[in-house]
Amino acid sequence: MRELPHPVTGQLFSSPVEPGTGWPGDPATELTLIAGDCVAVKELAATAPDLAELDARVSVCRACPRLVEWRGNVARTKRASFSDQPYWGRPVAGFGSARPQLLVVGLAPAANGANRTGRNFTGDRSGDFLYAALFRAGYATQPTSVAAGDGLELVGARMTPAVHCAPPANKPTTVEEATCAPWLDRELAFVEPSLTGVLCLGGLAWTAFKRAAARIGWRLPQPVPAFGHGASYEAVTPDGQRVDVIASYHVSQQNTFTGKLTEDMLDAILARFRAG
Repeated sequence: MRELPHPVTGQLFSSPVEPGTGWPGDPATELTLIAGDCVAVKELAATAPDLAELDARVSVCRACPRLVEWRGNVARTKRASFSDQPYWGRPVAGFGSARPQLLVVGLAPAANGANRTGRNFTGDRSGDFLYAALFRAGYATQPTSVAAGDGLELVGARMTPAVHCAPPANKPTTVEEATCAPWLDRELAFVEPSLTGVLCLGGLAWTAFKRAAARIGWRLPQPVPAFGHGASYEAVTPDGQRVDVIASYHVSQQNTFTGKLTEDMLDAILARFRAG
């Protein structure tokens, strides 16, 4: 397949993008270790020496055959409106500060959003809604997120998906979620020393975060409240750090276009983290 120019840098890339070829923000190189199955995911997550290397290993993972095939097919066929652009077509690693106060947890990359741009919630309407809110709250340096390399940075915040590859119909299987879980566990362990708040976007992210926190030894209330917009609880890390966990409806177009989730509703959630 012919190479196409990146929308910001103009550099030519194949779809999917090969690691270490210069894509903005690519954490991996051609030497990054690749997980080929669930056993390798556990090993490579557990042995990642720091967050940067964890992100690199996440971004080249090939442990779930269905997801590898799907994300690659989307990258090669492309949506018509993006046919002139290269597609990332790889797992999407976490994005933002290495020492965040706020962690935003979503479900999985969108097929023609983050799977195209290589950055969480970037290049689609969901990202437009979320980054505008993060900007208003002081967590982002600009209100728009068009493409990796567009200058956007997060301030005191980080975002990550529970599943790092775009799934068909936006629905990973339970096996795929379980296979990807060690990446989230390790990421959470790396960021917990600075963390004071976690925002879970949607019920699946709410559940995935709860399970990850429990696996790495956080103390959670029993029972954890059921998911609902504004639902919250206080978790305690193994070192005694108190972390506010708050739920929001997902920033999907289905929710934002229908008014189920409004700008004021999301602003109010983010204000609770600032107030804390």
